[in-house]
Amino acid sequence: MLRTLFFYITFFPWTFLSAIIALFISLISPEKTHQFIHFWGRVCLFLAGLKIEVAGAENIPLDKPAIYVSNHQSNFDIPIIYSGLPIPFNWLAKKELFRVPLFGLGMKRNGNIPIDRSNRKTTMHSIITAAQRIKEGTSIIIFPEGTRSPDGHLQKFKKGALLIAAKARVPVVPIAIHGSYQIQPKDRWKIESGKVKLNILPPISTTDLKTSDIDQLTEKVHTMIATSLQGAPANA
Repeated sequence: MLRTLFFYITFFPWTFLSAIIALFISLISPEKTHQFIHFWGRVCLFLAGLKIEVAGAENIPLDKPAIYVSNHQSNFDIPIIYSGLPIPFNWLAKKELFRVPLFGLGMKRNGNIPIDRSNRKTTMHSIITAAQRIKEGTSIIIFPEGTRSPDGHLQKFKKGALLIAAKARVPVVPIAIHGSYQIQPKDRWKIESGKVKLNILPPISTTDLKTSDIDQLTEKVHTMIATSLQGAPANA
C-alpha cells in the first residue's frame, strides 16, 4: 500500500515536469528527446519498485527501422518499453491519448501517430502515415490487441494491425512483456513491486510480403509472443 501511495504521489508531478522538459528538448533535438523519455521510463519503474530485465537485444535491427509488435498487459507497458528498447521510435496509439492535456501535445510533437479504430477511413490514413514515417527511417511500435488484456492472457490481434508491414517492407520484431499484468492488472489501482521482463524476439522479414499474407504474418507474430509468454513469469 505504501509503495502504491508513493508511486502516485511522485509519478504525476514527475510526468508533468517531464512532459514540459520533453517539449522544450523537442525544439532542439528529436534524438535527445527520446533519450530523455527513456530516462522518464526508467524513473517511473524505479518509483513503482520495479526491476527490468531485457533479453534479445541482439535481435534489434540497428541498420534499419522496424515495426515492433508487443503484447499489452498493463499501463506500465509504456515505461517498460521506453526503458528497455534502446532505439528511437514512435507509437501508433489510440487517438484518446492525444487529447490528454500536455501529454497529448508531447505525443504530437514527438511524431507519434493517432489511430481511430472506430473509423476505417482514418485508420487507413494512420497506417499510410506510419508506413511513410518508417520509410523515412523511424521505427514504429504497435499494440495489435488494441487494449490492455483483462486477464493477462494474450488476446486476439486486431485484423489489419500489421498492414503497415506490407506497405513499409521493413522487419517486424515481436516483443513479449512478461510480468506487467501481475504488477498492475487492468482496472486495478494498487501496484505490486517486482520484476518485469522485455523479451525482444527474432525479426521477421517482410521483403516479399503481400497484402494477402497479412493474416499469416499476424498469426506468426501472435504465436511467437504467446510462446514466449508461456515461459516462467518475470516476477516469479
